[in-house]
Amino acid sequence: MIASVAPFDADESDALPYQRLDGAQAQAWRKQHPVLSPWRVIGWQVLVGLLVALLAWAVTGRAAAGLSAAYGALVVVLPAMLFARGLMSRFSSINAVTASFGFFIWEAAKIAVSLVLLFAANRVLVNLEWLAMLIGLVVTLKVYGLALLMRPQRLTD
Repeated sequence: MIASVAPFDADESDALPYQRLDGAQAQAWRKQHPVLSPWRVIGWQVLVGLLVALLAWAVTGRAAAGLSAAYGALVVVLPAMLFARGLMSRFSSINAVTASFGFFIWEAAKIAVSLVLLFAANRVLVNLEWLAMLIGLVVTLKVYGLALLMRPQRLTD
């Protein structure tokens, strides 16, 4: 049996509460809701990638494992830098339409660069250790989730 869904009533959307903010209110809201810079997240990714590479080298005793883990981190960091740079460009901040368009374009570029780096891994590193590279990649990717947990907290007056 299929349940019927009531159609969306346009008048209900007009009743949604919102308030236009003046300059002082907008400034107070920004102060209470600090933004997490994408460059800070990328910095954490670089740090975590280096630590994973050093740990892989120390645990296995092979420099190839450390380089492979570092390359895995690089597969995450380089496209993230491209994405962040693209989103911070003037074109992407003209209006909401260009911001949305820019987001999809730069996300596609990020995915393409990631795939190219992954396919090139065997040619770039002579003694590639796939497991170490994948561990470096996955651990560095997890920084995105940690960044959400570590984002600046609301400031209270």
